[in-house]
Amino acid sequence: MTTQQTYPDIIARQLNISASQVTGTLNLFAEGGTIPFIARYRKEATGSLDEVAILAIQDQHNKLIEIDKRREAIIDSLKKNELITDPLTVQLQQAQSLTELEDIYLPYRPKRKTRGLIAREKGLSLLAEQIFANKSSSVQVSSFINQAKGVTSEQEALAGARDIIAEEIAEHQATRAELRQLFQKQGIIEARVVKKNMEKGEKFRDYFDWQEPAPKAAGHRLLAMFRGENEKILKLIIRPPEESCLRLLKKRHLKATRWQKEVAEAIEDSYQRLLAPSLENELCKELKSRADKEAIQVFADNLRQLLLTAPLGEKRVLALDPGYRTGAKLVCLDQQGKLLDNTTIFPTHGGRKLEEAGKIITGMVAKYRIEAIGIGNGTAGRETEEFVHSLELDSSIIVTLVNEDGASIYSASEAARTEFPDHDITVRGAVSIGRRLQDPLAELVKIDPKSIGVGQYQHDVNQSELKKKLREVVESCVNSVGVELNSASAELLTYVAGLGQALADNIIAHRNSNGPFQTRQELLKVARLGPKAFEQSAGFLRIGSGKNPLDASSVHPERYKLINKMARDIGVKVGNLLDSENLRQSIDLKEYINHSTGLPTLTDIMEELAKPGRDPRKGFEQFHFAEGVHTMEDLSEGMYLPALITNITRFGAFADIGIKQDGLIHISQLADRFIKDPAEVVTIGQQVEVRVVEIDSRRNRIALSMRKG
Repeated sequence: MTTQQTYPDIIARQLNISASQVTGTLNLFAEGGTIPFIARYRKEATGSLDEVAILAIQDQHNKLIEIDKRREAIIDSLKKNELITDPLTVQLQQAQSLTELEDIYLPYRPKRKTRGLIAREKGLSLLAEQIFANKSSSVQVSSFINQAKGVTSEQEALAGARDIIAEEIAEHQATRAELRQLFQKQGIIEARVVKKNMEKGEKFRDYFDWQEPAPKAAGHRLLAMFRGENEKILKLIIRPPEESCLRLLKKRHLKATRWQKEVAEAIEDSYQRLLAPSLENELCKELKSRADKEAIQVFADNLRQLLLTAPLGEKRVLALDPGYRTGAKLVCLDQQGKLLDNTTIFPTHGGRKLEEAGKIITGMVAKYRIEAIGIGNGTAGRETEEFVHSLELDSSIIVTLVNEDGASIYSASEAARTEFPDHDITVRGAVSIGRRLQDPLAELVKIDPKSIGVGQYQHDVNQSELKKKLREVVESCVNSVGVELNSASAELLTYVAGLGQALADNIIAHRNSNGPFQTRQELLKVARLGPKAFEQSAGFLRIGSGKNPLDASSVHPERYKLINKMARDIGVKVGNLLDSENLRQSIDLKEYINHSTGLPTLTDIMEELAKPGRDPRKGFEQFHFAEGVHTMEDLSEGMYLPALITNITRFGAFADIGIKQDGLIHISQLADRFIKDPAEVVTIGQQVEVRVVEIDSRRNRIALSMRKG
């Protein structure tokens, strides 16, 4: 049986790393370590594994625990029913997967009233055994006729025997394993339209008469077909050619004897009634799982890129949430995103209201010394942007559209109502747009990732797995960037390693009651924030204007004594180390290696001292859409346009060209060379030039190309 002592060896083989790396990582998890903390501050224990590898260790460990729990449950069930034997125990102990365990357990699993069980109750087990064992001479079918048990003829006796044989074949471990492999390698997906629902399924038209090998089916097509089946538009069959399966079964179980016809009939029944539906269901789940995993990973990759979008930084912002009938909601924010003022203007109404809107904007810009203007890219966004550009503003003021996906969801949330109890959702939405320009990560963490608009089939995939993966991504991004302790929202603090909602709320409460934190050490005064939470979180929390300059960096407080010693050893102060590269280079790191601090940690420390609190995100780049392009009617085939990549899928990328509808750049149109994955050439938020290839107004679709040839 797999035991915890053997877990590191098993995981090491699976992930092709050393058992000591696995052991070190599992020990840190057992001590309450978080993935960001382990990856950043415990490199000696893990052999410098990154977050991906550490997460893989955690996942594999959980799978092994799940297998062992199921193994124990099966053994307990067998013991309870007095079915356990030494050979069976050995078999179960040697099983390496849940599928293998279930195949071994299948013949012993408590059953409902199956045809085979009914036949056994009629006393036909021996007949089935003799026929299946090909004992031609000794079998007398007539001896199994038993009126009292409901066997009135030889034909009924043989039918019952076939039912028993069919079940034995279906429960035969080696048979199932071999046939399962055939399903996996040669399975074919056939999709057919349910004719009575044809008119309702226009979006599934591509799959009304579709066939492809299951192993090669792309995840997005699988999810589309599964959705079509769930909506009762499509009927799916996922099996290998039946003749291949029957040939395999007959080779294993059929022999040329007197009972050949009976066994052959039992084989066909076993396949059609028991094996095929069961293995098809297994394959369907496996394909769904594969498609889910692919879609979730694409979503996660897109989310990571979006969260790490370049921030404008601490600048005073005027933000506009545009609209036609109700006007544009205008807010002014200070450098930290605090709401200073708000009003409503009507820049798309013309006449006096247009003139008044211009005066309000220029007045607000002057009053609050605005450095940037962010405009939501939804309804009336382009018109509002052009209006702002027409005003006589200082040329140094940045004017840009901001992706507002999810802003309305945040504005209606409990968090937004708590922060702005005296303002309606339109004000909150405009604030969200402005803050998203200042710091996309800090604002986007307030929104359910599924509402941000960078996923595909997110409502069709395994929701618990999706939620888990997206949270991992958000946590990774938040901790890689770091969080300013004295200005962070509770939502942002929630994702800091070692904290969570309760401690985040307690930090905010402490900050409100006692004023800004002066040192990281003061975190230990926060209610219920103990030494372990401090250890896990402190390195990711920054105090930009605190007493200790190291508190503004990602150097962990546990290393402050070490850095102080380095400074003393060369006769300077810590601040001098931060300011002078020559001083840092004069330090021989090898002199500071000990049992808990190795060269990887020391190297990280020196890199952080060189650029304390550095932001890993790229610098902000302003972007402008083509003038005069607001709707599909403004487009023409062959037109070249500036565009922003907004979403990436396995089959291509979607791009915003300045109109309501994004265009699709099919994977074949992303480059002049063959690519397997769109992520090879584009990223979320990337500025590109595209050519309009096709405009389908009826289906509201735009085909674009980035190819030069």
